[in-house]
Amino acid sequence: MNTLHNTSTPPGVGIQESLAGYHHINLLPLKEKIESLSYPKTFALILVTSWLLSSTAKWLTSGKRKKLTVPVFGYRSWFEPTFLLQTRFVTSAKQLVHEAYTKMPNMPFVLKRYDADFLILPIRYLEELRLIPITKLSNKGANVANLVPEYHNITFLLTNNLHVEVLRKKLTPELWKFIDLASTELSHGWDISLPTAELNANGNKWVKIDFERTVRDLVARMTAKVFLGNPACRDQTWLDISVDFSIDLFTASFTMKMFPPWMYPLIAPLIPARRRVLKQLKAAQAIVGEQMAKHDSLKEKRAKAARGEVALTEEEAQDTLLDWMLDHGKGSEVTVEEMSGRQCVLTLASIHTTASQTANMMFDLCAHPQWWDVLREEVDEIAKDLGPPGLVTGRGDGGATIKEWCARLEKLDSFFQETQRREPPILLGPQRLALTPLTLKDGLHIPRGTRVAFPMHEHQNDPLIYPNPHQFDPLRFYRKRHSSPDQLNLHMAGQTHPNVLGFGYGNQACPGRQFAVAEIKLIMARMVYEFEFRFPDEMKGQRPRTGYVNEMGMNDWGLGFW
Repeated sequence: MNTLHNTSTPPGVGIQESLAGYHHINLLPLKEKIESLSYPKTFALILVTSWLLSSTAKWLTSGKRKKLTVPVFGYRSWFEPTFLLQTRFVTSAKQLVHEAYTKMPNMPFVLKRYDADFLILPIRYLEELRLIPITKLSNKGANVANLVPEYHNITFLLTNNLHVEVLRKKLTPELWKFIDLASTELSHGWDISLPTAELNANGNKWVKIDFERTVRDLVARMTAKVFLGNPACRDQTWLDISVDFSIDLFTASFTMKMFPPWMYPLIAPLIPARRRVLKQLKAAQAIVGEQMAKHDSLKEKRAKAARGEVALTEEEAQDTLLDWMLDHGKGSEVTVEEMSGRQCVLTLASIHTTASQTANMMFDLCAHPQWWDVLREEVDEIAKDLGPPGLVTGRGDGGATIKEWCARLEKLDSFFQETQRREPPILLGPQRLALTPLTLKDGLHIPRGTRVAFPMHEHQNDPLIYPNPHQFDPLRFYRKRHSSPDQLNLHMAGQTHPNVLGFGYGNQACPGRQFAVAEIKLIMARMVYEFEFRFPDEMKGQRPRTGYVNEMGMNDWGLGFW
């Protein structure tokens, strides 16, 4: 799919004359099939039959369950079967949400997905729900339920929070130490993931690459360095698992949710993506198990090193998130089976969303090329003071730190927020699951088991919230920061706000968001510094569109299922 042609720039052309000039890369949109396998026609018949049976079952039992009292949106007539509305949600969720948000402003409504009904609340409820404890209204319950964990050997996500605690208590407090580690792996993987050798060998020509795949590879390396350390972060088997696991888990979960839950035992064995997930979890046990064994064998030596009795090698001294989890986990949490599954699940949240957001930034930059000079000027100015982004180590050698570099990327920070505002990773968020019946201050009753969400995409593109919301304005948040001295430390990527919901909100917001923002800044700064990008001629400068499967966004609607 990808053809590479390369050139180096003439002497004296580029950011600094001491470096090679800009390389030109022709950007391809993501055109990747998750998987495409044919099934017997009887399988399609099972699907249709299950829809009819499910609708009948819901009709027969509807009087036995306490219902939401808010209207369901989207039926085209009184006679339309529910499964047709649910089917439209798969491919037309964005349109349904937009129509509901427009026709029912500031009113709650219900949207129907195959496996669940969503109570969509206006933003005015956000602060009230923020104060409800996680024991009553849980983001974990909502997000984990989307993965159908009991069929993928990841039910531990429902019983403990070690994978969240390590982010809150280890990663975030020591953020810049781990960013420094990630940056070293970014440098290691740079020439492996990008066609720099071919670019330099072939002269000043444009090269086609799959940008999002490239960024996924880079982020997988950076994440593995922090989570598992050496040698796992350079183990191609683990890197493949960390990328493929998320795709296959999403595919398998989505497929299962097209059927009523009572059919899961029959459908699950037929889904190839689910079988791959189980194989990946098994393969992960060997890699993670080896790292766990090393951790146990080094405990005594590390204790002696702390007392100054012995010296550790660089690999022995590395401090990873896995080490912290092994030291603080209890019972089943520190078994090989659960720990390896936890490492796979952590990649789900840390790799694909980061790569997707980075790709969206590059797509926006190529669609609005007038902003290249603005970002490049900022990066160049910082490079003059602190050194090129790819050469900053932050390891106490007297040079500039990654923290200093990232803090000065104010325009790039604003660019990221504007992209995330317009192209969030999900249409409906934050999402919560009601673990107990709730009655809000205005009397709205939320039955136990209700999925609650907010129309995030519509809210962030509402002209009452953001002037000219459909205009791409990369300095929108930069101007807010510099509007007055008391705003300078506000309006920054990774900070939560009722009008900025890409990372969630309140005490249940994404715990790894600051790490993700720093990764994106590092990658984009170096991309802007070293390369130029554009869309292929056949795209005529058109940005790849963001497609949606249910409420989930993905770049370029070129994904298949099964």
